[in-house]
Amino acid sequence: MLMATERLILRRFRATDAATLAEYRSDPEVARYQSWDAPFPLAKAETAVRNFAASSPDQPGWFQYAIEHTAERVLIGDVAVRLHDNLRQAEIGFTLATAYQKMGYATEAVSAVLDRLFRLQGLHRVMGECDARNTASAALLERLGFTREGLLRQQTFIKGEWTDDLLFGILAPEWLARDPG
Repeated sequence: MLMATERLILRRFRATDAATLAEYRSDPEVARYQSWDAPFPLAKAETAVRNFAASSPDQPGWFQYAIEHTAERVLIGDVAVRLHDNLRQAEIGFTLATAYQKMGYATEAVSAVLDRLFRLQGLHRVMGECDARNTASAALLERLGFTREGLLRQQTFIKGEWTDDLLFGILAPEWLARDPG
């Protein structure tokens, strides 16, 4: 399950990751478009890490990959995958600590996970959804070859307001045919 890229290691979460998870999830800018609120208490992070570690990337449900910076040996974010019951479709999401944003790490990490999903697990389709105001996440999905498939107006009530959601999808033939360069 361990994956290595040029600058990152994607791995299962460990108990020692809880403090760092709490730290980056407590950043209001990181939490802005996410389902959790900042601050993200350490006790909540410890529970989350236990749950992440107990899940399986090959079974239906959510699995969270820890993104570790290889050179610094530090947790810098995570990639979430919700594998559907049919084991042929999934939803993907991602979170990166502010200090590591805008450096290509999210693209590198999500690309590695998509490679695993399509090449190793044989998925047919992966979708992504984000708050329509989250232009950085939308741009990342488009860079990776996702097609914008729709806009759900006032779809989600979160943090006291109704938000529009953008829907993206990519099919196995599209991912497998792309030029990674």
